[in-house]
Amino acid sequence: MLPAPYHSVFVTTLDPYPDKPRITFRQDGTFKLMVFADVHYGENPWDIWGPQQDTNTTRLMKTMLAIEQPDYSFSVLNISTDSIDRVINGDLITGENTFRQNSTTLIDIIVQSLNDVKVPFSSTHGNHDNQVNITHMEEIVRETSLAPLSYTRRSPPDVGGVGGPGNYWVPVYEKEMDVTPVLVLWFFDSRGGVNTDGTLIPDWVDESVARWIVKETEAMDTAWGQPESRSALAFVHIPPHAIQALQKSLNSTANPGLNADALGQGSTQATRDPGSEGNDHTFWDTLNSHVKNLRVVISGHDHGDEWCAREPTYDVIFCFSKHSGYGGYGEEDWGRGVRSLIFRSSVPSDGIETYILLEDGTMRARVILNSEYK
Repeated sequence: MLPAPYHSVFVTTLDPYPDKPRITFRQDGTFKLMVFADVHYGENPWDIWGPQQDTNTTRLMKTMLAIEQPDYSFSVLNISTDSIDRVINGDLITGENTFRQNSTTLIDIIVQSLNDVKVPFSSTHGNHDNQVNITHMEEIVRETSLAPLSYTRRSPPDVGGVGGPGNYWVPVYEKEMDVTPVLVLWFFDSRGGVNTDGTLIPDWVDESVARWIVKETEAMDTAWGQPESRSALAFVHIPPHAIQALQKSLNSTANPGLNADALGQGSTQATRDPGSEGNDHTFWDTLNSHVKNLRVVISGHDHGDEWCAREPTYDVIFCFSKHSGYGGYGEEDWGRGVRSLIFRSSVPSDGIETYILLEDGTMRARVILNSEYK
């Protein structure tokens, strides 16, 4: 039992999951997180090949979970299981191909693979998840009603802007009874797509999220103390606009991995209006100035990219996840798979091993993310 004053502050103020198991590092001090991205369920349900793609994607997810056995999984949506966490990093559904009467039932199929292996996971949502027949909010409500180990949640009512309700964070502890976490996973909603009436939704993280970041980090520092001993990861489906400049200076030694999508051509802020370029600067600046020990920012969206690089303005590492779904655009030689991240310890200065794992078990683009990584 924790001392009463600390227990009270923690539970009432900064424990968003009082009824769920705590996410913790393994007993050997490591933590493994797996990211599924752009799974794109629901394409062309009226053709034979559409449902077959979904069957193939489900097979891939089950295969990856069995191989990697993560502590946590993430789906952007897009998705990432013993002490492996999973994340789904956006475009869970190709919403423009779904039907209004059954669009959210596709979420049932996606989360079933994660429910079966009982691994905790979170989701971000992408531009294809906001369409005439589906919304980010509807997907969040459906997922959280079906998956006991989903840590996805909604933003406060005034955070996220139109079409962007999926901004939240998840604490990760070294040991189950620790008072303060050693790692915070941040999830941001980059919106995009269209409203149910067909009007365009801006495809960047809304400015209201920046104000929320300031408020949340101040609350964390008050409750948990200064952040020197804890670190952070951030997930957002559409890459921040600042990342576009990195592609010009990549090299295959420092930045291995597929580099087949030109950013700015159907990628970062692809639906922007003239003059709106860089509207995510407020979010990007606030994220990097207020979230201390931010180890890496991870995006999906660009199916042909899987590299990591250091963004020089804020000295933060950015990585693409890996196109996981059989739906969505791509070339056969790009392959499909996941990005895995292995924390060697909870110490913020220790390196994170990351790599792309393909469905056939091939590993590529392995790098160590630390202070020496370029």
